[in-house]
Amino acid sequence: MHYRTHAQAAARTAAAVRKHGGTAMLLLADIRDGKQTQEMVAQLVDRWGRLDVMVCNAGVASSGLVLRTGSEAWAAGVGTNLTGTFHCLQAAGSVMIAQRAGAVIVIGSLAGAQGYAGHAAYAASKAGLLGLVKTAAKEWGRQNVRVNAVFPGWQKTALAGSAFPDEVPADHVLGRTPSLENVAHSIYRLALLPDSSGQVWNLDSRIL
Repeated sequence: MHYRTHAQAAARTAAAVRKHGGTAMLLLADIRDGKQTQEMVAQLVDRWGRLDVMVCNAGVASSGLVLRTGSEAWAAGVGTNLTGTFHCLQAAGSVMIAQRAGAVIVIGSLAGAQGYAGHAAYAASKAGLLGLVKTAAKEWGRQNVRVNAVFPGWQKTALAGSAFPDEVPADHVLGRTPSLENVAHSIYRLALLPDSSGQVWNLDSRIL
């Protein structure tokens, strides 16, 4: 369980894992820093001897039109969402390639495929993830390392904040947003699929 600033929330999640019979380890790192990310993965491998699945879900969001997005907001969004994921892929990929097995699941956003007015840095960073996922999938496929992306849809979390819609947007053809529980189950099942890589899985009912 990786965290950077939300230590208490990470500890609660780890406690829930242990309560249900699992083993949890807390790992502090700023994934914007490649060295810290490498050290984080090294600690994990030292503990368990291997790395089978990595879910890259660290992310930040900010509001800002293209013409009004400052350099700091741009750097923060791209630095965490895109560069941070790049560092995670580098750290995990080297381990998984040596194992000749592994799965990476990157949490993307439909904003990266369609754009999102008023969220320039967020949409651009999520768009970059799609190219990164597909490139890593092509490079690592021969070593049996699978890399996929997931669009989890709107979730009422701290990341969404005030941007979370009061009503379901009309472009959801089922008239509802996906539950967080179903998203978690879908990511788990995707991690187990042996023959899927380089794919982008949209988990809500919006049509691309």
